[in-house]
Amino acid sequence: MKKKAFTLLELVLVITVLGIIAALAMPRLERDLKQEAADSILSAIRYTQHLALNDNRHKFDNPKWQRRYWKIMFAQCDDDSYFYRIGNDDDMDSTSTFERSEAAIDPANGKPIYMSNNGDCTDNTVSPNILIGKKFGVEVLDGEGGCDGLKHIGFDHLGRPHVSFSASEHPDYSSYMKESCTLNFKLSDDSTFSIHIEPETGYAYIDGQEDS
Repeated sequence: MKKKAFTLLELVLVITVLGIIAALAMPRLERDLKQEAADSILSAIRYTQHLALNDNRHKFDNPKWQRRYWKIMFAQCDDDSYFYRIGNDDDMDSTSTFERSEAAIDPANGKPIYMSNNGDCTDNTVSPNILIGKKFGVEVLDGEGGCDGLKHIGFDHLGRPHVSFSASEHPDYSSYMKESCTLNFKLSDDSTFSIHIEPETGYAYIDGQEDS
């Protein structure tokens, strides 16, 4: 009785084809930390704008009401790694940040998008997604253009970006961002990326990925 089987040549061809497919698939399986970091931070900026669009913070009976804009703030832990927080100074009693109770909630895990100013960054009751330094290796952040030297951006009820409003004593609207803001990031592997935020519309996108 004759038995059917693969020839040695057929086996070699099959192994060769599988090797080529595996070689093409491997780069897709490796983490692209730079893209992950850019996507994560872009999502956080857009979430801040979304909160502002859906929650009118105007309070015209108080001259400090502009402090109530929803904002995203970048800061550093003791080890110089970066994190961000999102919230609003609802009671208008601060000239820089906001309290934990005023922080936004991360829809991915139900935890506050907040870290205190003590610098240790070990609070496991807050969202771990904010630790962009520990998670992605973000080591350097610099703002230029409409947010030159700044590391916080707010949005009004129309989604327009604002800067330097946290100490506002009266609503003179001088905090409108007048030109495009560019946030430049550098990771621990020396790779870089930038996120642009346009004036008026507040449209944010990754440099080179306008449709992102």
